[in-house]
Amino acid sequence: MESELLRHATMLFGEQAIRQAQPLQSPALSEPQTLADTAIDAVDAPDERPPADAPKAEGAPNEPPATGLQLTSRQQRRLWRHVESIDGYWESLTEIEPGVIARLAALATARRWEIIFLTKRPESVGATTQLQTQRWLDAKGFAFPSVYVVQGSRGRIAAALGLDFVVDDRPENCLDVVIDSKARAILVWRDDGRQVPAATRRLGIGVVKSVAECLDILMQIDAPAEERSSIMDRVKRLLGLKEPANV
Repeated sequence: MESELLRHATMLFGEQAIRQAQPLQSPALSEPQTLADTAIDAVDAPDERPPADAPKAEGAPNEPPATGLQLTSRQQRRLWRHVESIDGYWESLTEIEPGVIARLAALATARRWEIIFLTKRPESVGATTQLQTQRWLDAKGFAFPSVYVVQGSRGRIAAALGLDFVVDDRPENCLDVVIDSKARAILVWRDDGRQVPAATRRLGIGVVKSVAECLDILMQIDAPAEERSSIMDRVKRLLGLKEPANV
């Protein structure tokens, strides 16, 4: 999504204005900061952050998601208004890892996994965000996908639904999961030169470089019982999950 957002942002604000709009690097999760401060820092533009003692945002229904670009709040709002005006925008995106949706679908069928896709996306012209996302997933090879458009904490949803794992590419969403649920959070942190937030493993958040790598590990975790004991320690080491997420 972010490469497409960057393209539209460039159209709106010009190449020179966007040149500095590199993917937003979440700050290191340092001890002096509270977890709430960290989540706020990860989604607010550097020049428009709330004070350090501001409460954690709960994700109001009309609050647009962060773009992942270092845009001001005003630019982000304008960008999302532009996106909302595009008919079928959420069906137009390409896979960042070609073929990974079809692979997930095949694994879910073979391993009898129950998959729920959580997304926080504003509405655009045309079908609802949920339906556009379902059509997109179906077109990429995942038939009959369950899609839930999230408002608020992914962790609370994970707790309510009794999810085992939540895979996300935003540290703040993984933070929600480890705080508000017993689910394991796996952060997809692609190798683009950004440093992994320092406290992810301390908080029990597993880190992988791609969805494909994540699926490889989940397959090992879901191995037959007779094979599982011999590989679980290695899998936990790969994810940095020696201790429970909510200790």
